[in-house]
Parts: sequence; C-alpha cells; structure tokens
Amino acid sequence: MEINRIQDEIIDEFSFFEDWMEKYEYIIDLGKGLPLIDASKKDKEHLIKGCQSQVWLDAREEQGKIQFTADSDAVITKGIIALLIRVLSQQQAKDIAESDLYFIDKIGLKEHLSPTRSNGLVSMVKQMKLYALAFQHKT
Repeated sequence: MEINRIQDEIIDEFSFFEDWMEKYEYIIDLGKGLPLIDASKKDKEHLIKGCQSQVWLDAREEQGKIQFTADSDAVITKGIIALLIRVLSQQQAKDIAESDLYFIDKIGLKEHLSPTRSNGLVSMVKQMKLYALAFQHKT
C-alpha cells in the first residue's frame, strides 16, 4: 500500500535526527511547505474540533483520489498536519479510511506532544478519515 511506503519514508527521515529539538525544527519546516488552503475554507465548517490551536482542513476528490489542504495558526501543528497530508493525500478513500498510521508512534510523535496537542493530532486523523468515509459512501 502506498500509504505504508510513505510512512516508512517518514520513519527513515526522522531516524536521522539526534534529538527532539531537531525533530521539532523539521516538523516546523514541513509546515512551511504546506500548500495553502483556500481562504474561503478557513471557516467554522472546516475548523477541526478538539485541537488546542486552530486547524482548518478541506478535502476534495479528483480522479478517485482525495486531495487534502489545511492550515493552522500554530507552527508545530501546521507541520503535523503537513505530515498527515503527505501520508494521506492523493490516496483512495478506502485506503485512507482503512489506514493504520503507525508512523506516529514509530517516530515518537504522540509521546513528545503535550496532552492537548496529542488530542489535536487524534482529532486531525479522525477528521481526515471521516472525509474519506464520506467520499467512499458518495461513490
């Protein structure tokens, strides 16, 4: 599965870093490269509930694959959503809905986040999977 290959790439990338300060810097850099969400989508409807910071997420389907765009007002959160988009965007709805995002634990992300940020991560994953389920049932 393509999703697992991407996750394995991310695990490899994070293995090069010595400590979590370097990993945080990398996550922040990833957020800087996040394709911007359309300004009209930065509204309450696209706001993810359960995040400490504001995160907006949108999804659309193109040629049978889901395309995600997002933004956040916090740099680390923006990097985290960039990682999730890297793994899940351009994938089929069924694959997204059934995916096991093991890279989160393998790189130690969840254990190095504050409890509120960790809850936000869970909320982001949940919302992306809900979008996938909605597109899956639409076809």
